[in-house]
Amino acid sequence: MNAIKRMTLLATAATALMLAGCDQPVETAAKAGPKIEAPVAKVANTAEQAKIALADAAITAKIKIELAEEPSLAVLQIKVDTKDGLVDLTGTAPDATLRDRATRVAATVKGVLSVDNHMVVANG
Repeated sequence: MNAIKRMTLLATAATALMLAGCDQPVETAAKAGPKIEAPVAKVANTAEQAKIALADAAITAKIKIELAEEPSLAVLQIKVDTKDGLVDLTGTAPDATLRDRATRVAATVKGVLSVDNHMVVANG
């Protein structure tokens, strides 16, 4: 008889443990929501940053092509950097006219918001 009582007690305890475990996934799922949302938002942010970086690289490439197609500017070593559509030009120009021409050429490229020309005019 003791064996039957032990088996009944053991079966009751096992059933209670299983039922307690059934309630756990709902609580875990509720806690997992915020933990999943943060990485998803981070991935979306990273994708947006990559998109902007690609757009900036395309702007830089287009400006370099336009500068290379201008015979008077093609011979100059003009460095072009773009960040968020803002273009920086650096290098040396023989005169202010060519320096300003480089600014105008860069400004005509689609996607350029502004051009900051840091080119130095050579003395003589």
